[in-house]
Amino acid sequence: MTMSATPVAAPPDGLLRRLSDVLVVRRGFYLMLLLVPPLLWLGVVYLGSLFALLAQSFFSIDEFSGTIVEEPTLKTYGELLQPANLDIIVRTVLLSTVVTLLAILIAFPIAYYAARYARGRVKALFYVAVMMPLWSSYLVKVYAWKLLLAKEGAVGWVMNAAGAASLLDGWLSLPLVGGPSLSVSYTGMVLVFLYLWTPFMVLPIQAALERVPGSLIEAAGDLGADPGQTFRTVVLPLALPGVVAGSIFTFSLTLGDYIVPQIVGPSSLILGQVVYTQQGNAGNIPLAAAFSVVPVLIMGLFLTVAKRMGAFDAL
Repeated sequence: MTMSATPVAAPPDGLLRRLSDVLVVRRGFYLMLLLVPPLLWLGVVYLGSLFALLAQSFFSIDEFSGTIVEEPTLKTYGELLQPANLDIIVRTVLLSTVVTLLAILIAFPIAYYAARYARGRVKALFYVAVMMPLWSSYLVKVYAWKLLLAKEGAVGWVMNAAGAASLLDGWLSLPLVGGPSLSVSYTGMVLVFLYLWTPFMVLPIQAALERVPGSLIEAAGDLGADPGQTFRTVVLPLALPGVVAGSIFTFSLTLGDYIVPQIVGPSSLILGQVVYTQQGNAGNIPLAAAFSVVPVLIMGLFLTVAKRMGAFDAL
């Protein structure tokens, strides 16, 4: 039995056919069409807005008329060096550092358990549990925490029921970390930041720990290393890229956030609030832009130090 080939009709010679022929012949043109949208987004929308922000920071505001003087000057950056503004910058950096370090301490054991021991459904439940806080509204979570941390909230009720109310009162009486209640203290603000950003720390560390060969840990034990030495010399160095990746997320998100400090925490301002206040209420856009450049410079310094420490080598 013989089979005859069915002739295939040629596609119609229309506009799409001619365009297809051009794309096949001129591959460079085809590649350019693919790259134009992302390059436009990166070059015009992202970098364009960043350079516009940078340009605004070199302008100043006329103190009498309140209008923006569009002449290049370093006067606005000089205002950043005033003690009150330096205090805001230092306070924000310290707050971000504390949140990042606590997030590492909380996230590492969770990530280690998920990477080394969790299997099957337990691992699936781990991912759901870590990702679940990200599925709800940011504002709803912050306001929910404000209610939990209020003087008559759930945290205070639990401490009273456990007979630990004096312990909470003693903590709130401490300078810097305390306040009238958890909802208007730095302790409360740090708790909310930890709840919001810890998932961004757990997942990178867990991904890094997944790549640590179990044979290396077993070999360290066979060679006489105790669990502490194995952790310091094998696990931690190999997990460092994940810790750095999580720290970048946690540190930068805390550094630029202004919603949490508006709702939870003391009345002392941090960077995000100052940018919002200067841009919105005061109308001092050059100073707001100069404050906005500060987190960019801090993150640039942070990434430079991390790179020199070799934290990105295994990424």
